[in-house]
Amino acid sequence: MLFIIQNAILATQYRTTTSRKMKNRNEYSSRRSALKKIAGTAAITIAGASLSHRINAAESVLEEKLKGKVNHSVCRWCYNDIQLEDLCKAANQIGLTSIELTGPDEWPLLKKYGLTSAMPWGAGKGIVDGFNDPNLHDELVKSYTEVIPKAAAAGLTQIICFSGNRKGLDDEKGIENCAIGLKRLMPVAEKYKVTMVMELLNSKVNHKDYQCDRTPWGAALCDKVGSDRFKLLYDIYHMQIMEGDVIATIQKYQKYISHYHTGGVPGRNEIDETQELNYPAIMKAIVETGFKGYVAQEFIPKRPDKIASLKQGVMICDV
Repeated sequence: MLFIIQNAILATQYRTTTSRKMKNRNEYSSRRSALKKIAGTAAITIAGASLSHRINAAESVLEEKLKGKVNHSVCRWCYNDIQLEDLCKAANQIGLTSIELTGPDEWPLLKKYGLTSAMPWGAGKGIVDGFNDPNLHDELVKSYTEVIPKAAAAGLTQIICFSGNRKGLDDEKGIENCAIGLKRLMPVAEKYKVTMVMELLNSKVNHKDYQCDRTPWGAALCDKVGSDRFKLLYDIYHMQIMEGDVIATIQKYQKYISHYHTGGVPGRNEIDETQELNYPAIMKAIVETGFKGYVAQEFIPKRPDKIASLKQGVMICDV
């Protein structure tokens, strides 16, 4: 009888140990498995539910905490069908600290939820008409001179700007024209400690004829302007299309870059295994440069549950 009892105890201990191992194995399953659950299981089970229910469901599937090495942001325009206040609530729950490409009228609501706008807009004439056109300099200088103090008063430290389309300009003339206009604004930018950041965009697919479409061109412009208050926004999606060689480019031109955007290639959708870029490797390279700025998700979600896709993107980039 004692032998039987001892065997029963050993069997119970074995089952308990095995159960604990299986539990630990499940808790520490691969990121890919967890992310697939968010994109798949959560999206299916909560389709049509309220925003808060969708966020909670995503949280229940993936409870990893952000590591704190990357400052995470999201671009407002990719979620225009979600009310800004709801997006603020989602950002808080996911761990984002910024909703960007937002204007002065939206900044107070961000502040209400403890968020910033890491890359605001509100000045200029858009992507097509920019600083490479001297005929626009007076208007652009006036616009940025008015908005930069507002950004500073809201606690913001950057503002987006654009080169404009080439419209027949060669590279050298484009740099010269942009530098003339931007130099007029550097005293204002320096006074208010707000950095003007020109976005690198592709001219092959999305923004035909855009001039600031390659990193070396943008870096040459930075050198020409000659102020720490002018930097580049390196959009990983756009520069993969134009240049490729993303990690080596980031390492080479890191001193010119103050902000990053993401996006899946091709298509500008989710940044998971459905596209060609290895975002964990790219993000590791960015962190290793000592970068302390923001990385913003700027992909257009294809899945019905956009909040789950957003969280997936954040977790992929949180190295």
